[in-house]
Order: sequence, then structure tokens, then C-alpha cells
Amino acid sequence: MDEQRVPDLEGMDEQQAQDLLTEMFTHLSAEAEYEMRHVDYVMDMPQSGERIRGRDKMRQFQEAYPAPPTIQLRRVVVREGLWVIEGVNDYGEGQVFAVVLILELKDGKMWRDTRYYAEPFKAPEWRTQWVERF
Repeated sequence: MDEQRVPDLEGMDEQQAQDLLTEMFTHLSAEAEYEMRHVDYVMDMPQSGERIRGRDKMRQFQEAYPAPPTIQLRRVVVREGLWVIEGVNDYGEGQVFAVVLILELKDGKMWRDTRYYAEPFKAPEWRTQWVERF
């Protein structure tokens, strides 16, 4: 994807953002994603205490990743320069995590990216009278 064909992310509505992310998650491409990231891109993973600073390092991280997960998009919420993304990452062998990404945009590109991962857990019996399972 060349620089001229990179979409302006800030101009997208929720459906356009969902379509773009579905395509991106279906055909993972470090090169295509690189072009959508701001030169000052930073990605944080608070649970592991890790930060990737710069789109070059993020591309290297992606290219070195041993076995990328399959990603199922659940929902995208778009508000003035902010995308909140819910999904499910399946790393295989029963490793399935709910994931929430908070993407801040700048100059039409991904600028700040914070990712939260959660493993499923068995709900306690004591609360069954108030909740429904899905």
C-alpha cells in the first residue's frame, strides 16, 4: 500500500472503520499497517508492562511474531479521533483472549494504541440468579 492510497482514518465512520479493520485482521500485513501508523506511533500493553515506540519497531515486532492469532472483530466505536475496538484473538491450542484496543488518531493515522487482553474464566455460581449467559 503506497502512501497515496492510505485512508484518512479520522474521516471514517463506524462502518468504514469496521470494514477496514475486518480487512486488516483478515489479511494481516505489517507493511500495509505500517503506512496507516503515524510516525510517532506508540503501542502500550498495560497488563505486560510493554511499550512499542515507533512504527518501525511495530513493523519489526509484527514480522518477527512466531504465529499471529486469528482475530474476530466484535464491535468498533468511533468518536472524534478515537476508536474503541472489541475483538477475540485466537492463538490456537485453546488460547483465546478477549481484546480491547483503544486507538487514538492523529493526522489521519494511528497514533496511540493501548491493548487490553483478557482470558475467559468460569463465572461463580453465587451470581447465577442475576446474570444471563451468552
